[in-house]
Amino acid sequence: MAIKSRGWLIYAAFVAPAILFFTLIILIPFLRAIIFSFQDWDGISSNISWVGWSNYQQLLHDASFWRSFKFTAKYVVATTILLNVFGLLLALGLNRAIKLRNLLRTVYFLPYVMGSVIVGFIWKFIITNLFGQIGAATGWSIFQKNWLSLPDYAFWSIVMVAVWQSVGYFMIIYLSALQGVPKDLIEASEIDGAGYWSRMRNVVFPLIRPAITINLFLAIANGFKGFDLNYSLTGGGPFGTTQSLAYHIYTEGFGRNLFTYASSKAVIFFLILATVTIVQSLVLKRREVEM
Repeated sequence: MAIKSRGWLIYAAFVAPAILFFTLIILIPFLRAIIFSFQDWDGISSNISWVGWSNYQQLLHDASFWRSFKFTAKYVVATTILLNVFGLLLALGLNRAIKLRNLLRTVYFLPYVMGSVIVGFIWKFIITNLFGQIGAATGWSIFQKNWLSLPDYAFWSIVMVAVWQSVGYFMIIYLSALQGVPKDLIEASEIDGAGYWSRMRNVVFPLIRPAITINLFLAIANGFKGFDLNYSLTGGGPFGTTQSLAYHIYTEGFGRNLFTYASSKAVIFFLILATVTIVQSLVLKRREVEM
């Protein structure tokens, strides 16, 4: 019994700090946000009143919220597709025996370790200053426009920078999965006369299915939670057309002091993200089992 009790004490000593910080930083604020969503408070005054479902009813008719949701959904779809396509293509290329492949892996992964806010400000300078000089030197009309002042161009600017920064991380996950594919299976398929695309479709892709699941999950989750690039690159502009849900909730709560109203939006945002995550996990895991 003494040995068993000692084991539990050691276990508690390691687990308790994590549980404590999770409770203080995540659980309690989350539960408090749910309570706030049924109240009316500007985050400053001492007057707090209960309004019931009023915040949620107002949210249903809030055009800015649904505009941010539409932008976020488009952003998630675009970044998920591009990150996985380019991440897989880079992994396939750098999985070959080519010179400088270790250097190239480092170069592609390096932007991911940079802070997103710093990346956003760097690319903002490039787009607003260097693109104009490139347009003037080459005469290409696409570079002569101010990308961040046009809604469509601003959207693709955020997508482009997000893919540039994170594609190396997705590449590493795909690369590790590709290196785990048994070479004897590839050689056997070559002996049987299977072409490159046939080998990829029937041998490689089924074996790297877990990596595809992980990368799809990460891309969708990170896309919905996108904030840093949105804040530093476009600031939600022009005219709020590139405002993500996370950034919209932030500006509502801390910019307009609509603290409890922003809390109701955060709760709805959580429900949307939780639903998407659960559905995605069930679908992708089922497909893994079928494969």
